[in-house]
Amino acid sequence: MAETVVELRSVTKRYGRQIVLEGVDLAIRRGEFLTLLGPSGCGKTTILRLIAGFEAPTAGEVWLEGVDVTALPPNSRQVNTVFQSYALFPHLSVFDNVAFGPRLAGDRGAALERKVRETLATVQLEDYAERRPSQLSGGQQQRVAIARAIVNHPSVLLLDEPLSALDYKLRKAMQIELKQLQRRLGITFVFVTHDQEEALSMSDRIVVLDAGRIQQIGSPRSIYETPANLFVAGFVGEINLLPALVQEVADAGLDITIEGHRMRLPQATAIKTVPRAGEAVYVGVRPEDLRIWRDVEVTDALRPSLFPAVIDEVIYKGSTVDLQVRLPASGTRLSTTQFFNEDDPAITELDFAAGERVYVSWVPGWEVVLPHG
Repeated sequence: MAETVVELRSVTKRYGRQIVLEGVDLAIRRGEFLTLLGPSGCGKTTILRLIAGFEAPTAGEVWLEGVDVTALPPNSRQVNTVFQSYALFPHLSVFDNVAFGPRLAGDRGAALERKVRETLATVQLEDYAERRPSQLSGGQQQRVAIARAIVNHPSVLLLDEPLSALDYKLRKAMQIELKQLQRRLGITFVFVTHDQEEALSMSDRIVVLDAGRIQQIGSPRSIYETPANLFVAGFVGEINLLPALVQEVADAGLDITIEGHRMRLPQATAIKTVPRAGEAVYVGVRPEDLRIWRDVEVTDALRPSLFPAVIDEVIYKGSTVDLQVRLPASGTRLSTTQFFNEDDPAITELDFAAGERVYVSWVPGWEVVLPHG
């Protein structure tokens, strides 16, 4: 059995003069949880609709299970979709909503009963079979929609922002349930979202899209820790971008200047292309990787390696404090998250104050060097 279950080959989609997707190549692996992530209008839902057969590409091909299905209608593809609105039949019971597809396929009697009951048990709704959708919570309605989509064992399940209508707490719980369900079923899930945290927490791989093009494909960790470009770095999570100038490129690393400080960075932090001497770049550091030093902690030997800063804003979050700090030399603003640390007396109480003068650093190797553009 082939590892690839869905493949988009040089797919372009236009509506008149508007290009929604341009030259997209994507191979989706069997049994994986793949998330299409990007801002509104980037083309992620269009990819879903092309796989489902609701849209036809302007150019290129869509392959499913090793077969070119570009010209096939939706009902001829082993693909089911869970929509954002769930699209349940309000006049039918939960059982009949789930049984709708199998009945169309010719299932009847005991075989139908067994198939629907087993599917309802999979989504933990076996006790709700006789209820109507209006008698269910949002999370339960979502499970009915999933049950209806998986009852006929499709090769691929497409999910178009199915959690967006849920409140925060239920949404977090359903993220865990969906991932556990996908593992139990072994069905390929293709999930669309614009929520970065959701994508990072649920996916085996993430496809980051912008303006109809794929910007990066990779594991959540690789997308977050080694973004391919400025768009991915800024869209997936929060990142601090410090303007820098490359002074020297050597096998041992990059010599760069930031805020008048010359420092050595491991060359592995330069993504895709190694910068040239004299090139202006950005050094990206995630907020949780920045270290705040209070003046009492800083020795004369340590001081030259740190960046003087001023705290502009303190945001208390219980076990953490978010700080907005400013580098006076350039006015560059940075965000950092400070965690309670009983071994560090300087931040034991997390009692920072706006206007306080501090120092900033990070561990070399925890940054990413990104070219402009």
